[in-house]
Amino acid sequence: MDNVIEINGITKKYKGFTLGKIEVAVPCGFATALIGANGAGKTTLIDILCGVTGKDSGEVTYFGDMTDIDDDKLRNRIGYCSSANFFPLDWTLKNIANSMEIGFDNFNRQKFAELCNRLKLENPTQKKQKKLVKFSDGNKMRAYLAAVLARDTELLVLDEPASSLDPLARDVLCDIFREYLNERDGERSVLFSTHNIADMEFATDYAIFMAHGKVIEQGFVEDLKEKYVLVHGDAECADKARKLMISFSGGKTGFEGIALAEHADLLRAYDTVVETPTLHQLSVGILRKAEEDEK
Repeated sequence: MDNVIEINGITKKYKGFTLGKIEVAVPCGFATALIGANGAGKTTLIDILCGVTGKDSGEVTYFGDMTDIDDDKLRNRIGYCSSANFFPLDWTLKNIANSMEIGFDNFNRQKFAELCNRLKLENPTQKKQKKLVKFSDGNKMRAYLAAVLARDTELLVLDEPASSLDPLARDVLCDIFREYLNERDGERSVLFSTHNIADMEFATDYAIFMAHGKVIEQGFVEDLKEKYVLVHGDAECADKARKLMISFSGGKTGFEGIALAEHADLLRAYDTVVETPTLHQLSVGILRKAEEDEK
């Protein structure tokens, strides 16, 4: 199985916003980041994939041959986590464990307790517990993640899992992603959305970029870093270099932006510095171009 999810022609129309048509595949065995600015359509797409929101047209295939997201067998293979309030706010960690144990036969209560400890939450077995309403936004997300990760699933679909986490917790989440993928030797996959990839780059193998309801770029991170280059130089070189760049920002002293790697030699001839971009730099460049094209 090459792809854990295949999306064919998905559309969803709201007043003032249209998603799609989306044609994209999520590779099996890797962590895929769905990257885009707020309002790009990431959450809408994830909600459709997980059956939270209905689609207007198109089809999604999971695990090579499953298409009905309402099928309990399919849902049992997928761990979904929303960035919104995922459980009632008057619940405690013990309530979460009780409900997950009833709802999913692949929920491991001991693993949930271990994850709570690892994510610096209170012990879900202790007598006196805080309700979620008393948790910070970051700790709410840690609780949601612990609940989903305590299930024995084959695919994680997470909407903005790192947005409310501090840098240390994001680093732990990256480690957890890697461990999750490695446990089944290529049989598990992760799809997560983000509007800021900087702290999650270590956990990302494949990237899908979205803007204005459409997929604008996709590929394995290493391939994208070969397709594009980071360019920067002094201000006097800016006008010549800009013609070969897909995104550009500059001031009185210098400029920086992204260009196709095929133009690297020409850009070097203008006394610019050409380097391999980080995924964060790629994201800024690709999304900036999408905004400029929309004007």
